[in-house]
Amino acid sequence: MALTLYYHPYSRAAGTIWALEEAGVPYELHIVDIMKGEQKQPDMVSKNAMGKVPTLLDDGLVVTEAAAIALYLADRYAPGRLAPALDDPRRGSYLRWSFFAPSVIEPAVMTKHSGWEVKDSAAGWGTYDAMLAAAEGAIAKGPFLLGEQFSMADVVFGGTLRFMIGFKQIEPSPSFTAYVARLDARPATQRADAKNVEMRKKLGLQ
Repeated sequence: MALTLYYHPYSRAAGTIWALEEAGVPYELHIVDIMKGEQKQPDMVSKNAMGKVPTLLDDGLVVTEAAAIALYLADRYAPGRLAPALDDPRRGSYLRWSFFAPSVIEPAVMTKHSGWEVKDSAAGWGTYDAMLAAAEGAIAKGPFLLGEQFSMADVVFGGTLRFMIGFKQIEPSPSFTAYVARLDARPATQRADAKNVEMRKKLGLQ
């Protein structure tokens, strides 16, 4: 049974397409028109109380939150290939940088660009500059977060950097630019980008 992704191309679900393509599993797209507020309708809220996409349905199981969906796909459909084994010491780094994206990169960028005043000691994401330094350090040895092995952590962490740089929310440093270029070269990334372009055209959003 194919997985169903509740999706809109102008949402984090666009990145979930990349995770699905890397996992190599068949999936169907269920378009949720977020422009009309369909994500807040009872059918969607019954699946995801937050009324948001992406929401993944896998044989009756509902998985929400973009990072959680990506890690779920890796563990269930690509263990060893996209996710280190449970007893692999690299799993610590894998989880660390996967969670760093939504819990540190995103709020640090939002804080900076929204002009919020927060105490560094009170904010779990620290400062924008500290976030950048940590992110640079994560990919310093490269080519990927786990060294030579690409993993789903690169989809979550790298996808966030890719988006932030693309929308000029993070400066494209040489190391970030090189890392994103390696991600862009992946066939699954290219398939996902093409699918998102196709869906934008289909929905008349281009």
